[in-house]
Amino acid sequence: MKLSTLVSIVFLMMVVLNVQAQKSIFNGKDLKGWTTHGTEKWYVEKGELICESGPDKKYGYLSTDKAYQDFTLTLDFKQEANGNSGVFFRSSIDGTTISGWQVEVAPLNSHTGGVYESYGRGWLIQPKAEDEQWLKTGEWNNLKIKVKGDEVTTWLNGHQMIYLKDEKIGKGKGFIALQIHDGGGIKVRWKNIKIKEG
Repeated sequence: MKLSTLVSIVFLMMVVLNVQAQKSIFNGKDLKGWTTHGTEKWYVEKGELICESGPDKKYGYLSTDKAYQDFTLTLDFKQEANGNSGVFFRSSIDGTTISGWQVEVAPLNSHTGGVYESYGRGWLIQPKAEDEQWLKTGEWNNLKIKVKGDEVTTWLNGHQMIYLKDEKIGKGKGFIALQIHDGGGIKVRWKNIKIKEG
């Protein structure tokens, strides 16, 4: 067997194993496996998960029923109207008061990919000013979040946005959740929500 053929086979095996390790946590049909918190709107349309402000214009969350500790999460999002949202990890909730950490999803120059601690220390890290431009306004964006021990790394459209090492995050436990910010007028579409644990 030629070396080039062997290399190709090994590469294909690695790709297959990586795909198999990734699991979809949104089925494209309904909210099975997720729980809503608050009165804001969460629904599925044409295979996409949509979050939209409700009449109360308050914070709203959609959390996974399962807790995730160490993982790599990938998803696509498209902001319509005011796209102020986010992805929480290692979080817990009481009513609509959430404890945990949020990877920001927000309009241009509002720190998408940064990490914010709710009801705690606030912003832990924001992307550099020049990295803000990786957000594609009004288009689909790909967000990747890696949480391992006390380390968090985020990528937007393939570009690394932040790396954070934090002792408190290292001790955190809980679910993943999508957020609707308060204030009203928010609408964000999500799809291809996949996770690889470990």
